Amino acid sequence: MGWTLTEKVLADHLVDGTLEPGEEIGIEIDHTLAHDLTGPLVWLQFEALELDEVRTEISVQHCDHQTYQPDFRVSDDHRFLRSATGTYGAYFSRPGTGICHQIHKENFVVPGKTILGADSHTPTAGGLGQFGIGSGGLDITVAMGGEPYYFEMPEIVNVRLEGELGEWATAKDVILELLRRTSVKYGVGKVFEYTGPGVESLSAHERTVIANMGTELGATSSMFPTDERTRELFGRLGREEDFVEIRPDEDAEYDGTIEVDLSGIEPLIAAPSMPDNVVPVREVAGVSVDQVLFGSCTNGAYEDLLPAAKMLEDRTVDPRTEVTVAPGSKRAAEQLTREGWTVELMAAGVNISEATCGACIGAGHVPASDSVSVRTFNRNFEGRSGMEDDSVYLCSPETATAAAIAGEIVDPRDLAEELGDLEPPGRAMPDEYVDVSESDIITPGEAEEDELIKGPNVGTVPLKDPLPADIEGPALLKMGDNITTDHIIPATKEVSMHRSNVPKLSEFTLSRVDETFAERAAAADGGFLVAGENYGQGSSREHAALCPMYLGVEGVLARSLARIHKTNLFNFGIVPLSITGEAYGKIEQGDDIEIVDDVAEAVSSGQEAFTVRVDGGWETTATLEASSRERQLLVDGGKLPHTKQKQT
Repeated sequence: MGWTLTEKVLADHLVDGTLEPGEEIGIEIDHTLAHDLTGPLVWLQFEALELDEVRTEISVQHCDHQTYQPDFRVSDDHRFLRSATGTYGAYFSRPGTGICHQIHKENFVVPGKTILGADSHTPTAGGLGQFGIGSGGLDITVAMGGEPYYFEMPEIVNVRLEGELGEWATAKDVILELLRRTSVKYGVGKVFEYTGPGVESLSAHERTVIANMGTELGATSSMFPTDERTRELFGRLGREEDFVEIRPDEDAEYDGTIEVDLSGIEPLIAAPSMPDNVVPVREVAGVSVDQVLFGSCTNGAYEDLLPAAKMLEDRTVDPRTEVTVAPGSKRAAEQLTREGWTVELMAAGVNISEATCGACIGAGHVPASDSVSVRTFNRNFEGRSGMEDDSVYLCSPETATAAAIAGEIVDPRDLAEELGDLEPPGRAMPDEYVDVSESDIITPGEAEEDELIKGPNVGTVPLKDPLPADIEGPALLKMGDNITTDHIIPATKEVSMHRSNVPKLSEFTLSRVDETFAERAAAADGGFLVAGENYGQGSSREHAALCPMYLGVEGVLARSLARIHKTNLFNFGIVPLSITGEAYGKIEQGDDIEIVDDVAEAVSSGQEAFTVRVDGGWETTATLEASSRERQLLVDGGKLPHTKQKQT
């Protein structure tokens, strides 16, 4: 039996466990990345571990979410992050250089390597054959210290591509098609590995678009083989020496197969307010559009923005519609400018932003009330845009451009027929990409700082006590299905400026669900969160576990949990228990909840079933699905105190 591409890369990095689905494995990490929302805690935790320098091949700190530096606290964070990279020997990508995944693609990706990122879209690198996983910042901290990263070996699903995309269909439509067929939960515990003759028809960049939004399927990662199309991209970037050809064996066996005929893909759009609420564009045609935004780590590259510029040449955007381009990187912006396309965009009425992902998290370009925003982004969770009652659609750059021209949602094929002279923009690429400024990315050898610089808002990392024998407290909050990390800790400007100040940040915990939660939780001095399916989906932000821990939350009772968030709960010593739908239906907010067992002993001994008593009366069984390593993390109070204990 042959090996899949995923198995080959994991086997090459395996340090613990076996490659059997569901078994916990530990792998060596070659690269790490963090951005300015997750990075402050990464480096504060690294400081707490008292290590002298990073021990990975490459670790990069990016400043891409709060690029506009709307408050001194953000500027202080950026200065602290720069000083941390200089102190500990990492790369520093300056504010405005670009979005972490685009910058990593342009400068650091190496096929066959591994990358762990404090951002859920780290699997973007899989489009170029690098195995990427998103995780919480504490996992990145420990990986930078040279320790393995542990996770459950996923199932590997073969997405077999046939045919070629039509003139107006795009890579974004391919991943939207997978979301339409499945759901945001379908990929949990899976890696999507793309094979078949259709792969060769996709450019290397198009593959990264698909790999990027595999995260919206809930997938652990996504992987493409490398070939001449990949070599071509590395050559244009001036990095051909980093190219490695890797592919699965012809007789590789997969845990499942999805077949996609690229020639049958049509323009698709994700309607509000979930990435899997996908329909053909023609089904929602005619919806008036107030705002169009281009960019994000999904569709912010030169190859994404050039089609928009071509479609807008000698045209103007509809006067009712505000249109903004936020390039994925400064290199992409410079490439468009040198070729004259930025002028075409501006002449058409398009505003040009810095290279940032700020609007994707609601830290800029917040839509107006009672308006429709069409975006080339990857998430349209309700309220993520910064407007609580928003109406955000996700689509390809071509479909977004059609909306900008028409002032309403329209299938670009229909707009082309109506206008008569609108040609498909094609998939042109430059012969070579412009060189980046040497000052944009500061290498470890160029760093000037050799000590940490902390502003008044930069605090310390709180540590949790070891797991007690008795856990009891109120059901502090009962929530429904698909509660995202944006619900738990919003990423808006007002909140994100406190990412280095855990006590202050904790005041915003679950404020989008219940404004009184933080105050009630702190006063209760212990308690539980109760949730439905897929609790904690979305970004990798560990603050969504750290802040509840700081407020005294001892456990989560949920019907199911998203992969990264469940890991973060272990990392911060919060017990994640699965409950049945019947039990979920009976528990009411405010009920007193008691875990009857000696919790510390039961967790340590490997016990899976726990007796939960509600209001001193009825009882139910909750399940702890955890490896022996994860159980030890809980017993020790979380990964940071556990790691410090190992060092002594």
